[in-house]
Amino acid sequence: MTRSRLRVAAFFGFSGISHLTFGRKFFEAIVPPWLPASRKTVNQAAGVAELTGGALALIPGAEGRARQYLVALLLAVYPANIHMAVRPQDSGSERIPSWLLWARLPLQFVLIGWVLKAPPVRSPDSTPTAP
Repeated sequence: MTRSRLRVAAFFGFSGISHLTFGRKFFEAIVPPWLPASRKTVNQAAGVAELTGGALALIPGAEGRARQYLVALLLAVYPANIHMAVRPQDSGSERIPSWLLWARLPLQFVLIGWVLKAPPVRSPDSTPTAP
């Protein structure tokens, strides 16, 4: 297991736990109102999805699926970040500097790049291949 994959798993595990526990109210507040489910349900689904992605990142041989899943997840939650930047008053985020809310938007693509670059698990008997 590489440190990079452990970090990806820890990041999504922590994020999932925060959605379901201490950060629940914050995450529920940034759910866009146009989604067809309650904010609570959407937040719980996001938390479980992040925990699932973190666990998937740890499974040897599932690297490709984990990457696809986590990229899809990061894109799926992106509307909440956009909504938070465009309408901070809807989420109680008006006290956060506007520039910081907008700066979060490209961060999602940095996270996608990070997930895509997390190296795969190599078995002890495998040899590295040339790029």
